[in-house]
Amino acid sequence: MLVKVFGATVQGVDATVVTIEVNTSRGVKFFLVGLPDAAVKESHERIRAALLNTGHKVPTSQITVNMAPADIRKEGSAYDLPIAIGILAASDMIVSDRLSRYLIMGELGLDGNLMPIKGALPIAIKARELGYEGFILPAQNAREAAVVNNLNVYGVENIVQVIRFLNGEDTLAPTVVDTRGEFYAHQDAFEFDFSDVKGQENVKRAFEVAAAGSHNIILIGPPGAGKSMMAKRLPSILPPLSLHESLETTKIHSVAGRLGKDSSLVAVRPFRSPHHTISSVALVGGGTNPQPGEISLAHNGVLFCDELPEFNRSVLEMLRQPLEDRHITIARAKYSIDYPANFMLVASMNPCPCGYYNHPTKPCVCSPSQVQKYLNKISGPLLDRIDIQVEIVPVPFDDLVKATPSESSTTIRERVIRARQIQEQRFAHEPGIHCNAQMTPRLLQRYVQLDERGRAMLQSAMDRLNLSARAYDRILKVARTIADLDGSDTVQTAHIAEAIGYRSLDRENWGM
Repeated sequence: MLVKVFGATVQGVDATVVTIEVNTSRGVKFFLVGLPDAAVKESHERIRAALLNTGHKVPTSQITVNMAPADIRKEGSAYDLPIAIGILAASDMIVSDRLSRYLIMGELGLDGNLMPIKGALPIAIKARELGYEGFILPAQNAREAAVVNNLNVYGVENIVQVIRFLNGEDTLAPTVVDTRGEFYAHQDAFEFDFSDVKGQENVKRAFEVAAAGSHNIILIGPPGAGKSMMAKRLPSILPPLSLHESLETTKIHSVAGRLGKDSSLVAVRPFRSPHHTISSVALVGGGTNPQPGEISLAHNGVLFCDELPEFNRSVLEMLRQPLEDRHITIARAKYSIDYPANFMLVASMNPCPCGYYNHPTKPCVCSPSQVQKYLNKISGPLLDRIDIQVEIVPVPFDDLVKATPSESSTTIRERVIRARQIQEQRFAHEPGIHCNAQMTPRLLQRYVQLDERGRAMLQSAMDRLNLSARAYDRILKVARTIADLDGSDTVQTAHIAEAIGYRSLDRENWGM
C-alpha cells in the first residue's frame, strides 16, 4: 500500500514541502531514499523503538520510503514523526484519508515522546501558503508556529496523541496565540537603561545619532571607560520593531534553533555579541548543514564587536559586503543561500595594546610603532563603512558620585522615533530605503543640500583629514540625521560640523 505524508525542509529562512512516500510490500527490508543525511537514515531505529515502547506493532513487511523532491538534501531528525506516521498508515494502522490535510514534523525519542525541532515558524508559514488545514508538531514549538494565523497548529507531546487524532479517536485543541497582544506587551522589556550611565554626554549623543539614522558606530577608549556598558544599552533607544520586522527576525532565530521553549515572536531588537575568537563561518553563516551566522541573527538589531582589533582580520573583512548590501549570499558547491543581514554594527576598541594611549592620567607604555600596528589591525575600508567614530575618556570622579540620574532611555528613544518618522516619510516612495544610513548617492544629492559655508567646511575637512569618497558620503548621511533630530528641513553648518567631529580615527595625529 502506498501513502503520502507531508513534511518540510528549511533552505535559508524559507521552507520547502517534502512529500514522504511510504510503500509496503512483501519482504522484510527497509529502504530510505531521497537524499537523506545520516540523522534521517537513523530514524528507522528510533521509530522502531518508539512504536514498541508505546504498545504498537512494528510492521514486518518490506518498507520503502521516498522523500521528494529527491534533489534536495534532507537533514536532521525532524522527519521521524512523518516517516513513522507514513509507515503506520501504509500498514493500515492509521486511517490515511486525513494525511493530506496536515503537515507533520517532529523528532521522536525512544519512548515515543516528541522533542523540539528547528524552523517551525517558516514551516508554518509555508503550510498556510499552500493551504494545509493544520500543522502537527512538538508541543515545545507550538507557540512559535501559532503566530501564523489561518492555520490550526497542534502541539503534541508524543506519537500516541498523533495516532489517536488521525484515527478520529481523540481530538486536539489548536494552540492559539494573541500575536499582536503579546508582541506589543513585550516591546519595552529592556534589561539595561541609559539612566545608569554617569557622565559621557558626548558619547550618549553619538549613540542617539547612530540610533536615529541606523548608523554604524565605533568607540575608542581605555579599559573601564564604559564602552561595553553603553553598547549594551543601545537597543533600549532604538525604535520598536514593526510586526513585519519581528516576523523576519523570528524566522531567522527559529531556523537557527535560538528561540526558547514556548517562545512566540521576538519582540525586541536582537543584540548579538560574538567573542573575538569567532570563525568566519560562525559569523557569516553556512557550514555543512547551513545555518544563519551572527550577522544574520543580528538582523534588524545590533551586532556588537567588543575589542575589535582582537578579531581575526580575515573575519572582520567579511563584514564589509553585508554592511553595504544588507544581506549575504553564501555560495557553496552544493547550495546557494541568501540570508538577510540588515544590522547596526557597534564596535569598541582600546587605543593601543596597553589601553592607555591619550589617557588623561595614566601613561601609555606603547611605542608609536606599536600603537600604529595595533590600529592597523582594522583595515581602512572597514573603518570607512563605520559612520561614527567616537573617542571616549574615563568618567571624572565628580560625575561618578552625582546623585542625580542621567537621561533615561525612554526620553532618548522618543527623540529617535521622531527622527525615524521623518525619514520614513522622506523615503516612503523609495523601495528598500527606510533610514538615512541606507541612502544612495542619488538620494544624498536630493536630500542633503549644503550652503556655501557648509560646503567650504566639508571641503576643508576632506583635504585636512584626507578622507575617501565613502567617508564623504558617511559625513553627509550623519549630518542629515542630526538635522532630523533637530527637526530641520535643511542640513546646516552646525550639523556638518558635528558630523565631522564623529570621525575621530581620521584625525592626522591619531596614533602618532
